[in-house]
Formats: sequence, structure tokens, C-alpha cells
Amino acid sequence: MKSLYAKNPNELFQLLSLEKLYQAKVIYLALLKGLDSFDEISSLPLSLRGRLSDQYPKMQSMTLLKKSESNSAIKLALQTYDGLVIECVRLSDGKGRYTACLSSQVGCAMGCSFCKTATMGLMRNLEAGEIIEQYIMLKKLGEDISHVVFMGMGEPLNNFQEVMKAIGELRNKDGLNISSRKITISTCGIAPAIKRLSELKCPVRLAISLVSADDKTRSSLMRINKAYPLNELKSALISYQRVLDKRITLEYCLLSGINMNTESANQLSKFLKGLDAIVNLIPWNPVEGIEYKSPTDREITSFTRTLDRLNIQYTIRKSKGRDTSSACGQLATTIKNI
Repeated sequence: MKSLYAKNPNELFQLLSLEKLYQAKVIYLALLKGLDSFDEISSLPLSLRGRLSDQYPKMQSMTLLKKSESNSAIKLALQTYDGLVIECVRLSDGKGRYTACLSSQVGCAMGCSFCKTATMGLMRNLEAGEIIEQYIMLKKLGEDISHVVFMGMGEPLNNFQEVMKAIGELRNKDGLNISSRKITISTCGIAPAIKRLSELKCPVRLAISLVSADDKTRSSLMRINKAYPLNELKSALISYQRVLDKRITLEYCLLSGINMNTESANQLSKFLKGLDAIVNLIPWNPVEGIEYKSPTDREITSFTRTLDRLNIQYTIRKSKGRDTSSACGQLATTIKNI
């Protein structure tokens, strides 16, 4: 069964062959509450509950296969209606704030050499309803989730239409009502799609996986740079900021011996000129079968001192969920798709 989520009451009215529009509104809110069965919606007529339960034995299209938990993260492995498996994560900052890290695709076609998801290849795009279902299933773990990041499996801007539809649902004031400033799209740098965000004046936050500000190095790490090199990426980001006037996050995965020397810092400084951006330093999270090295504390200190001298604004991301393979770059299901 395909997902019932990310459909407005009018769409549910038609899809479910309902007699009254109020019934669709009741079902819409029941879905967002994460109810498991139509039988649980006591305000619907018994005969209607019975018919819908026969058609849809459960209200969610995805099935929970596995839950992995650490102090800062809970990862869910979910099976889609067609037997594929995705992962999503609930992150905690330890201060009572929870973030949903959502997947936009089953696997990924971008081929970034340091990312585990890339080893899966791309199986298919997720539908908007399947994206919203991830949020609902993470919310059902028991805590209020205030922030959403599209940093799970897949490249969000390669599933543009469905991700935009899901964002519309997340922001819907009559539904989940999440502020646009609490939603972040993370992309490897698809310049034309970034320009589309500008044209649509999409008000969410934008994060770019930069990793290196040197074309040769970045192309060796990220295939996308061969299609849209740094000058094209920067041009798209400047256009984006002219329209939306939002600070951009540049995600800089720290790879020992590759992108942490003085020249790397100088190149990063040059790339930042003309941009309102903050650099998020992310020590690489180990992935079995991928032969990069995480930086030592000494290497990180040396690199950040250089950034300080160059007056580069940065934060250092503390890895969350590394011990359950839930951290940045570690999502890729080991459960076989059927």
C-alpha cells in the first residue's frame, strides 16, 4: 500500500471515497497523530472504520524493522511498501531539543567517496508521504521533535518535487506546523537545483556539503564537482542569498591528511568571500570498507587555529550516533531489500 501521508483532506476525500469532507479532516489529523489503525478513530462511523480497515490494515505504509539506540540518537530501519529499506534518525542535543534526520531516497546516486550511503547506489526516490512518515515514526518514539534536517539517505535536490511537497506538509499550519527556519536541506551542490530554490523563494535553511574548496581535491572526493565545479556552485549560492538573504552552512567533512592543511584553509577562505556562511567542521565518521582516516584532536586543533587566523567562522559538530552507525555519512542499511 502506498502512503496516505502528504495528502490534504480534499485528496483523502477522493482517494478514500468518503461521503463527507469532515471525515477526511479527521483522518488527516489522525495520520499526523501516528494512529496505527482506522479502528482507533472513534469519531468515524463504525461501518466506515470497518471498510477502511479492510482496505488499509494499517495506516502507515512503512514497517519498522529495527531500532538502534545510543545516548544521543535513535535510528530506525523502515521497510517501504515495495520491500526496500531506508533509515532515519532522531538526534538529541542533550538539552531537550530533538531533530529528525530524514531520508529522501532509497540509497544515493551521487557517489561521494567518503559516504556509506553511496555504496548502495540509487534504488528509487521516496514519495513525499514516505518522507513525512519517517517524521511521524520518529515522533512516536516519545519526544516532541522541533527541527528537521534532510541529511539522511539520498540527495534531496535530486528528488526535488517530492521533497518540496514534504516540506510544504511539514510547514502546514493546519498540520505539523514546523517553522521554516527549523527545516534544513543538505545538498552535495547541485547548482541548477539551488537556483530553483531561489526562484521558488523556498524559505528553509540550506547546507552545502563542501568538503574541499579546491576543485581537484573536491572532484576526487565528490563526483558532483565535475558537473558543477566550485565557481558554478558559488555563483548559485550568491544568487540564492540575493533572493533569500539567509546564512548558508558549509559542511566540511574533516579527512585526515586530505583537506586539513594550511592551503586547504586558504582555499576555504577564498571561497567564503562574498558569501554569508558559517563552516560546520565534521570529523569523518568511520565506515567499514572506506579507507579514509578520522582526524586526531591534534589535527583538528591545528586546522582550527589556521581558520582562526583567517577569521573564518566555524563550528565543530560533535558526532551523534556514531556507535549505532547513525552519524553523518554512516547511513546505509545492512538489512537486505526484498
